[in-house]
Amino acid sequence: MEASAAAGMHVLAARSCVSSHRGMVIPRTVISASDLKVAKQKLVKSQNAASLQSLCKRYPSSSVKYHRVATRAMAGGSEEVTACVLPINLKGKRAFIAGVADDNGYGWAIAKALAAAGAEILVGTWVPALNIFETSLRRGKFDESRRLPNGSLMKITKVYPLDAVYDTPEDVPEDVRENKRYAGSSNWTVKEVAESVKNDFGTIDILVHSLANGPEVTKPLMETSRRGYLAAISASSYSYVSLLQHFLPIMNPGGASISLTYIASERSIPGYGGGMSSAKAALESDTRVLAFEAGRKGQIRVNTISAGPLGSRAAKAIGFIEKMIDYSYTNAPLQKELLADEVGNTAAFLVSPLASAITGSVVYVDNGLNTMGLATDSPTLAVQ
Repeated sequence: MEASAAAGMHVLAARSCVSSHRGMVIPRTVISASDLKVAKQKLVKSQNAASLQSLCKRYPSSSVKYHRVATRAMAGGSEEVTACVLPINLKGKRAFIAGVADDNGYGWAIAKALAAAGAEILVGTWVPALNIFETSLRRGKFDESRRLPNGSLMKITKVYPLDAVYDTPEDVPEDVRENKRYAGSSNWTVKEVAESVKNDFGTIDILVHSLANGPEVTKPLMETSRRGYLAAISASSYSYVSLLQHFLPIMNPGGASISLTYIASERSIPGYGGGMSSAKAALESDTRVLAFEAGRKGQIRVNTISAGPLGSRAAKAIGFIEKMIDYSYTNAPLQKELLADEVGNTAAFLVSPLASAITGSVVYVDNGLNTMGLATDSPTLAVQ
């Protein structure tokens, strides 16, 4: 997508166009300086906003987003078209998103939102899932879910093999190194991936952590082994520390980083075990500390999104994700389905200049479920 130099308008399209004597709604799309000049000339001829109908017809779309354009009289008798926009413009920015292995999780939704805002997309995919992911991309299996608001397909510039549990090649145990699922891949530890990105592109502006794993997540905390607990912490929280540690030197000042957390960090969620609640709590604590350190050292903002339950492939490992989604729908202030795109849009905002003063924050995107202290569907209540 492109934004014109004159208006800096972000590409979002509209399905229809409605005029009035005060102004009109036109598609929120790319309008060049020459287009605005033509519109202005038409207004002068017709002396009313209806003359912009032809401009509306030139930018058809299937989206339902609208964009208001007002007209105002000038001293010389002509009228000027003023585009009222607050764009999320990431054109010229490069993002690395760690933890994308399919097309139905939050990592994918974030990638799409950043791409829709103009960012170049690089992804890190867990090594055992790499071949399937790249094959699906190549064969067009993700084409429909790659579609952006302007009708184009999200482009992933490069996919890197990544296992964020290991910081350097020296950390990889022999049994993993010789595992057939890792055969054919190289340079997949955090340090090596950061070096590869540096060699390929020089710098990045955005770092996204969309990783979580707990091998004993279905076990209650009281039954979780030390090994399972530490594995959850390693894969789900320390991996973010490691990523930021190794990518910070190649991040441009003014950049931003985000991760994904969950309400289990501060509320008891029975069934979300294996140390995963502890890992999310650690991630949120680390977010505040990393915000200070990365802010002072590299002028990088660090935030985390506490997202509501989503029926992704990864989340199904919990075993009762559908019940969690039903509970959220029933008890959250906003009784609606939580969409992955809503998390993606929030991520795009947080890494954009519009959020330039936000860092060290936990931002909730869960239809407000985090605000509730009681379950409205409890048999002991009669809440209307």
